[in-house]
Amino acid sequence: MMARELHTVLDRETLPTVPARPPRRRPWLVPLLVCVLLAQMAVAMVTTAVQQTPTIDEPVYVATATDYLHEHRVRYNPEHPPLGKLVVAAGLAIADPHYDPSFAGDQGQVGRHLLYESGNDPWRVMFWARLPVIALTLAFGLVAFAFARDLMGPAGGVVALALYAFSPDLIAHGSLATLDVPAAGFLLTSVWLLWRARRRPRLYVPLAGAAAGAALATKMSTLAAVPVLLALAAWSVWHADANTDSGERSAGGVASAAEGAAGGASGSAAVAEGAAAVAGRATGVAEGVATVAGGSAADGDGITAGAGGIAPGASGVAPIADGNRQVAGGIAPAADRNTQVASGIAPAADGITPLAGRIAPGVRSRRRALLRALGGAGIVVLGALVVVWASYLVVDPRLLWTPQQPVPAVHGLRAVLVDLLPFPEAYRDGMRVQFGFEDYPWQGFLFGRLYTGSLWYYLPAALLVKTPLGMLALWAAGAVAVVAVRRLRPAAPYLLVPTAVLLGAAMTGSRDFGTRYAIFVPMFLAVAAAGVLAVRWRWAAAVAGALVLFVAGSSLRTYPFYLPYSNEAFGGPDQTHLRLHDSNVDWGQDLGRLADRLRERYRGERIWLVYKGAGVPSYYGIEAADPRKVPAAEVRGLLVVSDSAAAKATGRLAELIDSARSIDHIGHSITVYRR
Repeated sequence: MMARELHTVLDRETLPTVPARPPRRRPWLVPLLVCVLLAQMAVAMVTTAVQQTPTIDEPVYVATATDYLHEHRVRYNPEHPPLGKLVVAAGLAIADPHYDPSFAGDQGQVGRHLLYESGNDPWRVMFWARLPVIALTLAFGLVAFAFARDLMGPAGGVVALALYAFSPDLIAHGSLATLDVPAAGFLLTSVWLLWRARRRPRLYVPLAGAAAGAALATKMSTLAAVPVLLALAAWSVWHADANTDSGERSAGGVASAAEGAAGGASGSAAVAEGAAAVAGRATGVAEGVATVAGGSAADGDGITAGAGGIAPGASGVAPIADGNRQVAGGIAPAADRNTQVASGIAPAADGITPLAGRIAPGVRSRRRALLRALGGAGIVVLGALVVVWASYLVVDPRLLWTPQQPVPAVHGLRAVLVDLLPFPEAYRDGMRVQFGFEDYPWQGFLFGRLYTGSLWYYLPAALLVKTPLGMLALWAAGAVAVVAVRRLRPAAPYLLVPTAVLLGAAMTGSRDFGTRYAIFVPMFLAVAAAGVLAVRWRWAAAVAGALVLFVAGSSLRTYPFYLPYSNEAFGGPDQTHLRLHDSNVDWGQDLGRLADRLRERYRGERIWLVYKGAGVPSYYGIEAADPRKVPAAEVRGLLVVSDSAAAKATGRLAELIDSARSIDHIGHSITVYRR
């Protein structure tokens, strides 16, 4: 009857259904969006690069890179390792500027001499020096896309790349021949490779070590990330081993169950044969009892074998000499004979014994996994060391080191840490120079306040001013989503911990000069922001898209003045100089624009100039005098002051500015006053 009912159910007609529409696939859409986003970023950076004069740090890096090419020695700028300057040198090799190695001076003077006193065209030299950094910045955008795509699919990758490509800070500093963006990008690449090492550690852990070494060989501030990278490497290898062991256990369990089922079937067959033999020699009552006992034993034996992963049960029935029968299960009384039951206890015990024996291999497996995890961290260390040493050997295979500037002595814990670094002597001396910078009483400027020293909250405050509002919202939502959404939670240590550790280290520094010291934040949090798409809210994707468009609009409106950008809540780029200074606003980049404006609007007027930068005003046709060197009554005409100089103005300069009238603002970084 059951068979009849089952037959009826299986033969029942299925209801007609409307055929589902195949999903509309546009495989070209994501690559197209990636190309569009990177193209707009490339246009923004190249335009910025060709319009800006050298910033304060760039001539030093350009001169050092040129010295690498011509003299093959490490002697200038030891406070930064060679790799980033070797990237700059790739472009300078094409520009091929004239270089005088006999010039005597410090690294700043060497840079000025190379650009303005050696017969070179500074516009051409700076363009080619900046171009490799632009290319590298675009490549790191692909890393951000790939990282977010691994977490959230193509849509997440596009969101992350959009935030990256429209970031005013990344465009501004990615278009300069400086080291901040390359160092942060190499760190992002290392963390992404460690994330991928969770599945393929043998491939990605060595690559992650090389990327970490590239970061260390570009800027020494990345040393703060080393403990985090080693912990992530160990965790990724451990996770990969755990997945491998879990897969092996699952496969083994399936095989054992299959073998057990086979054992149960063969045991049942043997018991059935024994029951038939008993039936032939016993009375009807004994036959029934023996059969029932044998069937029960067979079931028990088969189950035991299935659980234990072995195949006993074939010996379920065994004849003995005195005519009695052994049947698994117990004693079945017959009319005048006893049918003794062969004990099924031994097979069951045999099945339990291997289970208990697996405990020791499990402990050994965990120990091996721990050793492999430590080995993964060791491989990262080894890869980083190889890259750092290679960057010095490429410059000078002899590793000769003759510093051209005094190297300060360090004491205490700092001295111990420097001596323990397994790097070339030039690297360790560079660390000593960096510690010397940290001891200097620098001036800072924040929200109109001039101070000496540093403020622990300077970088968070500066990021609040210089980050688009939509980007801030997506960063916050993405960070919460990465922690709160279960499937994204494994990525939290890879995205949030490095960002927090590096930001904490930067906040303890003594130089409050700009958000470039935290340029890693828009990189890592662009990837984290893609986690918003995992939120189970029907409007999440729409809101994320709207915020991305808001970011794009804010970024495009500031074109091509990305360095002095501030968001709408703080008045936009024209008001940034009221709240921040230095590389946040005015880094000497607008000397060429100033020259053009003076020729166009103020030809023939007397110029008094206070310029903060590395450029040479006379090269651009600006003939001016310093108003601080003459009596205030003589300062008549145009008073031109860099906004960074105005922010820190005291004494005579402050009096001159207060008694003048602002009439023009060039590039949102240089103010023209009339007196």
